[in-house]
Amino acid sequence: MAFNFFKRNQSSDSSDAEPENKAPETEQPRGFLSRMREAVTRTRESFSESIGQVLALTREVDESTLQSLEPVLLAADIGTPTTLLILENLRQRALRTGIEGGVELKALLKTELRAILDGVAQPIRHPDTPPEVVMMVGVNGTGKTTTSGKLAAHFTAQGRSVLLCAADTFRAAAIEQLEVWAQRSGVQIIKTKQGGDPSAALYDACTAAKARGTDVLIVDTAGRLHTKSDLMKELDKMRRTAERLVPGAPHQTLLVMDATTGQNGLQQARLFTEAARVTGIVLTKLDGTAKGGIVLAIATELKLPVIYAGTGEKIEDLIPFDSESFINSLID
Repeated sequence: MAFNFFKRNQSSDSSDAEPENKAPETEQPRGFLSRMREAVTRTRESFSESIGQVLALTREVDESTLQSLEPVLLAADIGTPTTLLILENLRQRALRTGIEGGVELKALLKTELRAILDGVAQPIRHPDTPPEVVMMVGVNGTGKTTTSGKLAAHFTAQGRSVLLCAADTFRAAAIEQLEVWAQRSGVQIIKTKQGGDPSAALYDACTAAKARGTDVLIVDTAGRLHTKSDLMKELDKMRRTAERLVPGAPHQTLLVMDATTGQNGLQQARLFTEAARVTGIVLTKLDGTAKGGIVLAIATELKLPVIYAGTGEKIEDLIPFDSESFINSLID
């Protein structure tokens, strides 16, 4: 049964309805938009089909319509808190102005989703004097070393000089793996032996980066759980080492998350961010999941922006995250 408060005031001009958003090709290179669209293909196929069924049957938006949206949003792994927030915002919008039909509801949904992402966006503040120290942290198996190598290639393509620090001295072959990525990215690497002191490796890397005038120092750290107090203390020691040598360092602490782990990964990340002073998220394997809505859950529950997204296995498959491109790629 439709409630009258969901119906647009008859005195309102229908031209006030927001037009359906389209990705402006002038704001980002076509290649960027295409790669984002490809990355969320699996999520879009399932999400758009389900939401399309709801919108196709919508002539006048009522409470029943919003209730039909709930399982669609949850299926994309947007999460319960974020889903309830979206539905409540749409409900309040309907109370104020009314929502007529599926086309307008779709446009408003896209606006709400983007507002959630933009609400946690923060400008990256680069230091006046290099190096800029970027520390990569996270639990085991999320792809920190691979992401460190891809990020090095990304910065190099921008014309910035990069130095990699192999501070994961715990995992077997981690140093060798980062060496391969350094060669592929065309950057230098500072390392120590396996089992060595990661803070010592970081000390050497900070000293070298300053002496060489390197623009960016990327620090690959060992995977660890927030419950391992000794390892978390080690991370804190590395932070103090960097800060002592480079004012304001680490300038970015990026938590690397695997998109395919969904809500399970989110719970680990929530606890990790509290202990590691994380400033942003790198979401890997976005192309490998149908639950890309985890991006929105991260914004709502972690209050952190996604800075980069992993879109494949190639060295260039790491792109800066853009909320407008993501939403327009997610909902046709």
